[in-house]
This record gives sequence, C-alpha cells and structure tokens, in this order.
Amino acid sequence: MSNLILWSDDPVQAFKKFVVTDAFAKTGRRLPADGIPRTVSTESAKTYNFMFGNVVAWIAEQDKTLLTVTQTDLARFVNRTDNGRRVLNSKIAYRYLRLLERCYEHLGVTPNPAKQAIVATEDTKKLKDDAGRTLSADQLQRFFDALPADPPRSRRLTPFDGWKRRRDRAMQVVIALAGLRVSEAIGLLLSEVGHQVALDGSIALTITPDEKHDTSYEHTTTLPREGVDELRPWLQERKTMAIPDDFVFPANVKGRKMIKKTVYMQIRSTFERAGMDLSRAGGRTLRNTFAQRQLNNGTSPDELKDILGLALERSAADYKFAQIKEDPEQ
Repeated sequence: MSNLILWSDDPVQAFKKFVVTDAFAKTGRRLPADGIPRTVSTESAKTYNFMFGNVVAWIAEQDKTLLTVTQTDLARFVNRTDNGRRVLNSKIAYRYLRLLERCYEHLGVTPNPAKQAIVATEDTKKLKDDAGRTLSADQLQRFFDALPADPPRSRRLTPFDGWKRRRDRAMQVVIALAGLRVSEAIGLLLSEVGHQVALDGSIALTITPDEKHDTSYEHTTTLPREGVDELRPWLQERKTMAIPDDFVFPANVKGRKMIKKTVYMQIRSTFERAGMDLSRAGGRTLRNTFAQRQLNNGTSPDELKDILGLALERSAADYKFAQIKEDPEQ
C-alpha cells in the first residue's frame, strides 16, 4: 500500500527509483540472449524519466493522478494535436503507452489502462512497427549508381569545377554507409574523422554533439572502405581548395555550414535519378537501410544503439521493422 501511495503522491520520484532497478528491467519484452534482464543505462534512464515526467505533468493538468487516469485519458494524451497535426508520431505514442504499461504491471494495477489503450488504439500494428522505409540491396546499389558527378579523381576543365557535386556525392555516401543523421553529416568536423585506417580499409567517425542537433549523443561509427574511397579524395580536394573552418562538407568556399534543406533536396534528386519512389526519399531512409543491414548481419540492438548514438535499445530494435517500398511502375 505504501508503494501505491508514493506512486500517487509523488509519481516522478517513485519512477526515478523504479527505472534503475531489476524490477523495471524484468518488465521489458526483449531479453538478452542469456535471458538475464539488465538494468538500463544512465542515458536510457534519462530518456525514460523525461517521458514519464511529461505524461505525468499532462495527467495532473487533467486533475487526475497516475492511479485514477483511464485508458480513454491515455488515448487522448497520445492523440493530442496542435494546429491539426499530431504532437506525437505513432512510434513515440506507442513508446509512451508501453512505458506506462510497464509501470502499471509493476504496481499490479488491473485492468492495466495503458495496455487497454494500446489494444483499443486504431491501427495498433502501425503504432508498434512503423519504423519507416528501407531500401533493398538492389535499390541501394541503384542509389549509389545515381549519385551526383564523378569522384574528385575525374578530369575537369578547371581545378575545382563542380566541387559542390563531389561534396554532395561524398556526403551522401557517408550518410548511407555510416548511418549518419543529416544533422550529423552537415555538422561533421574534420577532427571527428579518424586518421588510422583499419586492416579492412575502414576508418572511425567519432560523432560529437558539437555543431549537431542539441540532442545528439557522442558515438563512434565505422565508415567502410567503399566510403573511405569516396571521402578521402574529397578531403584532399577540400584541403587543396584551402576551405577554412572545420566542416567536412562546407556550404561554400568560406567554410560555412550547410543547411538541412539543401541536403534533403540533393538526396531526393539522387532518388529521383535512380527511379525510386519519392514519397519517403531522404536521409532517414538511408539511415534506416544502414541500421536494418546491421541488424540482419548480426549486430545486436544494444550494439546498434551505440553505433547510431541512440538513447534506447528499443529505438535500435525498431529498425528491424523498416519496410522496403516497391518502385513506382513505369
């Protein structure tokens, strides 16, 4: 009873104590290969605490508590809109409900209002599995074949003629083969590119929050030989051009930072040249493809979480559900 009173009177504090325990780990649906639940990392706990605090604040605004809220209330929370658009996308909505389901399961609350909300929500399968679009091996190869320009080693009329096309080419290859977000690619710094080449020809990219999105986590990903073969000539050309500042892919000869819109348009153009559907053609599709290929090749969700710089292992596991979209009929 005292436990229920704490969760009712100070749910945020109760959750902070709960989320770092074995009891929370045991409410997870995915167990490690050895079957032993493991407590969440500090970063994961931070994310869970943020989410829980967010939903509890909304519940309080409804003059209710965690123990008096209903499945209808929780459905209203995840389906909130702002100017006609949903505040939470379907994947995030499911994660909120799943987090609350784990709390109610721990407390022995029956019926479990969060579980009821998940079951009652329309298109529940989409809530769980909507991890986006990925490319087949053939589509990915066609994307590479449609990249802009030729590598820097090709002949040119003037020393740096077409340098932006070669920059765009190298950037898109790095996004696709290292699994970078667009914000990470445009904010990639020369100091984050490894100088030591591995035996297989790969190099490490150490991604830091500097010049990236403010929620980026520091992480290290590997750029394979194919990517290095595209990046190295571009870096040499950039050096020869004496472009200032530290951005690997600068917007202009003054070394300014690129904007996301420019990168999105360039990637979309590559998809268009490759003859692929443009409804979801962007950097996220390339990242989805990288992540799913990693999982299919035996990388665990926990390892992929670190490679991609994600806060939650579940976020990495969701890439398994990304779906290939067929090309439009000609």
